[in-house]
Amino acid sequence: MASILRRAVVGGIAAVFGWLWAAAPCLAQASAPTSLLFVHVNVAPMDRDRILRDQSVLVEGGAITAMGKSIAPPTGARVIDGHGVHFLSPGLADMHQHADSSRDMAVYLANGVTTVLNMGEARSQFVARLRPAVNSGQLPGPQIFAAFRVDGVPDNGIFVITSPAQAREIVDLAKTNGYDFIKVYNGLSSECFYALVEAGRAAGIPVIGHGVTKVGVERQLAAGQVMVAHTEEYLYTVFFSPGSDPGDQAPRLDQIPAAVAFTKRAGAFVTADLNTYANIARLWGKPAALDEALHRPEVRYLGPEWRVVWRQTPYVQRTGDLSARLAFLKAFTVALSDAGVPLIAGTDAPIPGLVPGFSLHQDLRALEQAGLSRFQVLSTATRTPGEFIARTKPGARPFGTVAVGSRADLVLTAGNPLEDLSTLAHPLAVVAAGRWYSAADLQAMLDRIAADYDAAALK
Repeated sequence: MASILRRAVVGGIAAVFGWLWAAAPCLAQASAPTSLLFVHVNVAPMDRDRILRDQSVLVEGGAITAMGKSIAPPTGARVIDGHGVHFLSPGLADMHQHADSSRDMAVYLANGVTTVLNMGEARSQFVARLRPAVNSGQLPGPQIFAAFRVDGVPDNGIFVITSPAQAREIVDLAKTNGYDFIKVYNGLSSECFYALVEAGRAAGIPVIGHGVTKVGVERQLAAGQVMVAHTEEYLYTVFFSPGSDPGDQAPRLDQIPAAVAFTKRAGAFVTADLNTYANIARLWGKPAALDEALHRPEVRYLGPEWRVVWRQTPYVQRTGDLSARLAFLKAFTVALSDAGVPLIAGTDAPIPGLVPGFSLHQDLRALEQAGLSRFQVLSTATRTPGEFIARTKPGARPFGTVAVGSRADLVLTAGNPLEDLSTLAHPLAVVAAGRWYSAADLQAMLDRIAADYDAAALK
């Protein structure tokens, strides 16, 4: 359901706003990694639920190289004093998003997001040019992982495969072009799905994504799919008969334990995107809710082409009520977390109603309101995404914890995020792979992006 919106409209509008897709010269070049020494700072390491008080953390060469009570500053190091009251926690991760402009990446960074996983449909320029520029530090933004999306039926902005031979070829193509994952979609044949898993395993490109109607999530995970892209996917291939039309009804709560059990048995990760479905439920059949979304302050940082897409969303034309399903997904998410199934945060931004970066903080709030502890919630956007990449992309630099050897992706906040997650939405500074961005730097980036979009609207 979160994928009703297609990229056909975006592609057409991109011709008008083509300058938005380029590596934006108006954005300041990212600074080179420098030596940073945080002193008298309280650390949420996210290895477990704890705070380390009055610590020193040394960053060199884009990584954390030392931690302790007292560290002598290296020559030329920038010293940041936390005065015993500021908190340092890992940078955040949005592990399901579709934004692909340089400005979108800067907006993510300004929200403390230092890792994203693009889940498909991005233009080739994003993968071939923008992603390397951001990952190398030439442009400000989070580290970017990318998935190559395939389906078995024609659709806008998607590659279609109809045979196992094509499945194997598409894996080779994805690997050659630098993609990290294959994202499967609902309409694949079972033969193509199994061929993708086999070829992906051989090529080191794991399969992630939706529930495939002709296979089902349980068999997909048993075969080797490593991540489910939405908790919603369980509705269509587990809790209801594949291909059935259950209307607005929700599954029974007594169906949850079996689904939790097979997911945990497979060792799979699940995207905890509660706010994505909640957002769709808010818009479902409610044009006034869309108007309210379009007037939220953060829409200043949403590209004009996406604002047009929002206005054309079919969500508001639908009938029915998704509240029962949303309540079920909340209970299911809590059950997955309590059972130890690894959950990763994702938002599907910028689908209608969700602005990149800001959407992640909304998802964290939704997860807490559903009943997850703050440590469980913050883990979905820090430690667990790091574990997911470590398991699926051997050799990648560790991230998601404040620990020696981890990539220096950090958020400095005035408050303790394990007491109040909302403090993460107002960072005092963000460090991305050792590059320092003060609150003033981040706000300047946002201001310039909003000014650029305002100028485009006047043309």
